[in-house]
Amino acid sequence: MQQFFGMSRSGNLAEAVHGISSPQFLMLLSNNKQFESHVMELEKLFPGVPSIGCIGMSYGASIVEEGVGIIAFSNGVTAVANVLEQVSRMPVKYIQRLKSDILKIGASGQDTVCIDFCTGNDACALTTMNTALKHSGISLVGGTGDGGKVSANGRVYPDAVAYGLIRNQNGRVKTYKENIYHQLGDYRFIASNTDRAKYIIGSLNGKPAKQVYQDILHVTDQQILTQTFQNPFGKINGDDTCIISIKEVSGNALACFRQVNDSDVLILLELGDYRAITKETIQKICREFPRRSAVFSVNCLFRYKLFSEHGYMQTYLKEMTALGSHAGLVGYGEHYNNRFVNQSMTCAVFE
Repeated sequence: MQQFFGMSRSGNLAEAVHGISSPQFLMLLSNNKQFESHVMELEKLFPGVPSIGCIGMSYGASIVEEGVGIIAFSNGVTAVANVLEQVSRMPVKYIQRLKSDILKIGASGQDTVCIDFCTGNDACALTTMNTALKHSGISLVGGTGDGGKVSANGRVYPDAVAYGLIRNQNGRVKTYKENIYHQLGDYRFIASNTDRAKYIIGSLNGKPAKQVYQDILHVTDQQILTQTFQNPFGKINGDDTCIISIKEVSGNALACFRQVNDSDVLILLELGDYRAITKETIQKICREFPRRSAVFSVNCLFRYKLFSEHGYMQTYLKEMTALGSHAGLVGYGEHYNNRFVNQSMTCAVFE
C-alpha cells in the first residue's frame, strides 16, 4: 500500500489533494471554519471513496496548524467508512453497522485496523466499538476532534464517532502506544466525590483533589494547568498506565480530560526523557516491521504543546520520517484499542 499526505496552510483543498491518484481511503483534517465545505468538496472530487474526517491539526514532515490536511491510502487496501451516531447517549444502537462492515471487507486482526475520529464520550464509544472488534482481534487507533463534528463519506455528523476499517492486502498491521511518563514516588490515591459526566475528581484519599496536587508539587492554582504537562495523573490498567490530564481547576476539585470514577486507584506521573523514549519507539517499530509502507499516528494536543515549548516538535516529526511515510492528527484525546488515554501517541503501522 501507499500513504499520501497533502496539505494547504491556506485551506485550499484542491492544493492539498494535488498528487492523489486512485485513492482507496481518505482522511480529512480540517479547520473549524471550512470543515463542512471541505467535506462536501472532497466527496465531489472523489465520489464514493470511503472517507472520514474531523477538525484538527495535521502533520506529515511538518505541522499544519491551520488550513487542511489530507491523508490518502492507495495501491493495496480494502476499506469501508461509517459512523456510530448518538455517541453521547446510545452508540450501541448503531453497532450492527460496524459488525456488518467487518464482514464486508473480510477483516482480520492480522491485516486490518480501525481508525476512528470521535466528538466526545470517548470511553463509551470505544467500549461499544470493542464489542464488535474484539471478536476478530482488530486493533483500533484514533482520537477526539474539535468542534463536536466528524464526517463520514461526504456527510457531517454531530455527536458521533466516524470510523474506517482498513485492510492491508500486502501484509500486516499493528498498533502501538507511546508513553513518555513514569510514576513519581510511591503516591497512590483513591478517587472519590467524582462527577463522571464532567470528568471531575473531587477528592483523593479523602482530601480535596486540588489541595493534594498542590501540596505534593508546590504549585499555585494558575500553575496547575501547565504543571499537568510535567505531572499528569495515571490510572493503572493491567500492565499499562492510562494518562489522565488535568483540564481545569473547579473549586477545590480538578476537572480532567478523561473520566475518573469513585474508587479508581490513581498514581502521580512525571515526564521522562521524551527524546530518548521516542527514539526507542522508532527503533522498536523498525525491528518488528523491517518493511513499512505507512505509519498513521495521533499525537495529543498536550504533547504538541510540550514539544513545541521545548523546540522539539519539528525535530520529532523529522525523526519519525525514519519510519518512511508518516502522517497524522493532533487530537484532544487518543484512542488505543478499547482505551481512552491522554498525553500519549498512538499509531498504526502498515507492512
